[in-house]
Amino acid sequence: MKHLSKLFLSILLASSLAACANLPRGAAIQKEVTRAAETPDADIAVYPVTHAFLPHVAHWPRTDSERHSWIGASRGSNAQVIRPGDRLDLLVWDSGDNSLLTSPAQQVATLPGIRVSESGTIFMPYIGKVKVSGRTPDSARQLLQRQLEGIVPSAQVQLAMTEGRGNSVDLVGGVNKPGNILMPDNNFTVLAAISAGGGVLPSIENPQVKLLRGANIYTTSIDRLYENPSLDTRLIGGDKLIIEDDRRYFLSLGAAGREAQFPFNRDEVSALDALAIIGGVNESRADPEGILILREYPASAVSAGVRGPRRTRVVFTLDLTTSDGLFSARNFHIQSGDLVLATESPLSDTRTILGLVGSVFGLVNTAGNLSN
Repeated sequence: MKHLSKLFLSILLASSLAACANLPRGAAIQKEVTRAAETPDADIAVYPVTHAFLPHVAHWPRTDSERHSWIGASRGSNAQVIRPGDRLDLLVWDSGDNSLLTSPAQQVATLPGIRVSESGTIFMPYIGKVKVSGRTPDSARQLLQRQLEGIVPSAQVQLAMTEGRGNSVDLVGGVNKPGNILMPDNNFTVLAAISAGGGVLPSIENPQVKLLRGANIYTTSIDRLYENPSLDTRLIGGDKLIIEDDRRYFLSLGAAGREAQFPFNRDEVSALDALAIIGGVNESRADPEGILILREYPASAVSAGVRGPRRTRVVFTLDLTTSDGLFSARNFHIQSGDLVLATESPLSDTRTILGLVGSVFGLVNTAGNLSN
């Protein structure tokens, strides 16, 4: 009986060891991912991220979605400027006898709510069309005064302006109080408009400012505007501002702290930033010498004359056990769509096998003791 028990458990031990080659794992081992680069017809390229490599990859094409440019700041007039769509309220004073504009009992003619036409003109009795667009209210008043002097020498003109759509901007979303904002002068900037809208919503991740001007789109981040006043560009009538989440993201898989999709929480995310965002790696499973970043480049990146990778599919390897690897990881920038893969340590399989062997030998010893 004792001999049969030991024979049975020996068979069980052999079966367990044979099964170890197919042990379930949470991630691949580094050499399993990079092995394909060693074949003659390899469709991937592998690059260790080192201090010497960083200057080269900095000139490679970006794989991020299209990033629009931004407009530098400029100065405008602190005065209002009349534009098509504005409304003008005119008062014409005339105390002269036999006035064309007033009666003896009423020495002021009121002309309220005159809309500036699309051509920038208004109509004035006895004068006709007068172009006022592009002028300040005071300049337009002086022009109308001169035009009237030839007909009514004693007339005096007062003018007040109400801004129309041409002198306003739209805060479409991403602020506490979205809506149409009237520009108080010709020096109204992006940050001034955001302030007028009650500020950026706190729920937005790494807020991006999108400026729509006609058929053109310009983008930057709110942090860049805060840190660089020269980017606080002046708005013009009809501009639309949208504050939205940064749409860029990266993925994490394998023996990582978390396996998920992560949005960019700042303008530039380094490999070390990414590891911190995902909660690090599983210290009992991950291989610190085998942190991989998988990125797919467009076909144009491998065209003749372009500084780029050898293949469109690229695996960057990080070694977090050396000072050069750590410093280089801090200066290697993640791009949108990258996959951060924490590979499994080969020691994980070894520990699992030893655990199985120990368990089986424990059963053998127990069975032997029971037989005795």
